[in-house]
Amino acid sequence: MTSAGETPVHVGVFGLLGSGNLGNDGSLEAVLGYLRAEHPEAVVDALCGGPEAVATRYRIPATRLHWYRGEYRTASRAGAIAGKGLGKLVDAFRTAAWVRRHDVVIVPGMGVLEATLPLRPWGFPYSLFLLCASGRLLGTRVALVGVGAAAIADRPTRALVRWSARLAKYRSYRDAQSRDAMRAMGVDTTRDEVYPDLAFALPVPPSGPSGQVCVGVMDFHGGNDDRARADEIHRRYLEGTTRFVRALAEEGRPVRLLTGDDCDTTVVAAILDAVDSPLVTAAETSSLADLMKETAAADTVVATRYHNLICALKTGTPTLALSYAAKSDALMAQMGLATYCHPAREIDHDRLLGQFRSLEKHSAELRQTLAERNRAAAQQLTHQFTALTTALFPATYQAHPYQETP
Repeated sequence: MTSAGETPVHVGVFGLLGSGNLGNDGSLEAVLGYLRAEHPEAVVDALCGGPEAVATRYRIPATRLHWYRGEYRTASRAGAIAGKGLGKLVDAFRTAAWVRRHDVVIVPGMGVLEATLPLRPWGFPYSLFLLCASGRLLGTRVALVGVGAAAIADRPTRALVRWSARLAKYRSYRDAQSRDAMRAMGVDTTRDEVYPDLAFALPVPPSGPSGQVCVGVMDFHGGNDDRARADEIHRRYLEGTTRFVRALAEEGRPVRLLTGDDCDTTVVAAILDAVDSPLVTAAETSSLADLMKETAAADTVVATRYHNLICALKTGTPTLALSYAAKSDALMAQMGLATYCHPAREIDHDRLLGQFRSLEKHSAELRQTLAERNRAAAQQLTHQFTALTTALFPATYQAHPYQETP
C-alpha cells in the first residue's frame, strides 16, 4: 500500500487492446490481475486500439492509440493518405506525452515482435517503436511481457521491431523460439527469460464434457510474406475446414464453431451456410473466459487461432492445432501434444481425420498430460510476475511471490 504523502506509481498498458482480438485482451486481463493483486496502489490506464471497450470492460481510463481514426482503413484518396501521414507525426508527440505521465508501461503479451499475419511497418511496429523510444528518452520503464516474436523478412519492419526490443527496459517471451528470433535479429537476449503465455494465468471456469467438438476458425489469409497468395490460401483453408466440419456432422457429432477475433465471423457464416446442419452451431464469445467455457465443455478441440489453442489447453481438453505459424507448433510441443499439429495452409482431409481419431483414442492420457503441464505453467508464471515486480517496482517490491488465481 502507498504510505501517506507518497505518490502512487503510475502504470500504463499499451497495445492493440479492445479491438476485437480476444487473445490480446486475455493478456491484458492477466496483467491487470497481477497489478491488482500485487500493486493495488498503482494507478493504471491504457493507450490502446479500442479505448471504449477497454474502459468499459476493465474499468480503467483508456486513450485511443492513433490520432487518425481511419488508421486501419485502406487509404486510396489523397485526403486519407494525407490524414494517415499527418497522424504518424501527431502520434509521435501523443505517445511521448502519454509515456511521460507514467513510471512504468507494460506491453502485455501479444505477438508484438512478429509478422506471422499481414503487417505494414508504419502500422503497429511504428507505434511500438514510438513507445519504446519515448520510454528510453523520458526515463519511463517499458516492459515487453510474455511477448511473441519471429524472424521478419521485411527490412523496415525488422528494423522497427529490433529497435523497439533494444530500447525496452524489460523483455520476456512466451516461447524459446521467440527469444531465439530476437537474438537472430541482433538483440542481446542474455537476460531475457521465457515463460508460458500470460493467458495461462487466467482462471479456468468450472464445466464438464458435453460430447461436442469445438472447432476454432480463423479469417486466415497467410502471413506477411504470403500477400500474393492470400486469396488462394484463404480458399484452401476454408474448404479444408468446411469439409472437416461436414464430416463430423455426417457422423452425428455436434460441432461448436469458435472465433478469436471479430473478423472470424465471416468464416463461421461461410461454414454454417455450406454445411447446413442443426448439429453445427456457433458460439457467441466476447472474452477468453467465454472461450474457456466452451472448450472446457468440449470432448475435443480443433482450432487455428493461437489463443483458441491456449484456451483449450488451459482447460485440459485434448486439442489438435491447425497450425498457421511456428508459435502454434511450439505451444503444442510445450504442452505435450506435438503429434497433433496439422498445417493450416495445406489441410489434408484424410490425414486430419486420422489425427482427430487418434486424439480421441488417447483422450484420457492426454488430459493427464495437460493437467501436469498446466501445473508447471502456473508455477512458471508465478516466477514471471515476481521477476516483473523486481524489475519494474523495486521500491515497492515485496518478498512474497505473485499467486495465480486458481
